Amino acid sequence: MAGKVQVYISIGSNVDRERYVLAALDALGGWFGELEISPVYESEAVGFDGSPFLNLVVGVATDLSVGELSRRFKQLEAENGRRRNVPKFSARTLDLDILTYGDAVGLVDGVELPRGEILKNAFVLRPLADIAAEVLHPVCGKPYGQLWQEYSTDQKLWPIGFSWQGRQISLPAD
Repeated sequence: MAGKVQVYISIGSNVDRERYVLAALDALGGWFGELEISPVYESEAVGFDGSPFLNLVVGVATDLSVGELSRRFKQLEAENGRRRNVPKFSARTLDLDILTYGDAVGLVDGVELPRGEILKNAFVLRPLADIAAEVLHPVCGKPYGQLWQEYSTDQKLWPIGFSWQGRQISLPAD
């Protein structure tokens, strides 16, 4: 593939959260260099009764394929204690998902794009809208900022104070 593609990646953790989010940011920074990082949000567990999650979205430019990104993310999750032999909705040390890969739509290297959770979960859409407000969703054609403004749910999330490599990523809610 010629040239780099803009990719948005969601990061989530609800077990030793700060440690695993920092490990993910360190790995992504090592692989891609410059990262576009949303504020970090704390949110209630969705789909199961569990500890609150930390969630954020990172934007990167890459020439890696969807399949290669997916393999790297699964490896990083495994290195950070992610277990695959548990129910889909359960506590996790680290969860990395490819949300979008340029304007790709459909099943690419076994990954459904864009990820359906973008339009379903506040903890995915809100941080994506924070860093990609003007970017258009490749299926519905609306910018993520507008999608967030139109979003309606009872899912609760709030920004928290978070720093990475001496840089303040986000501040707590007032």
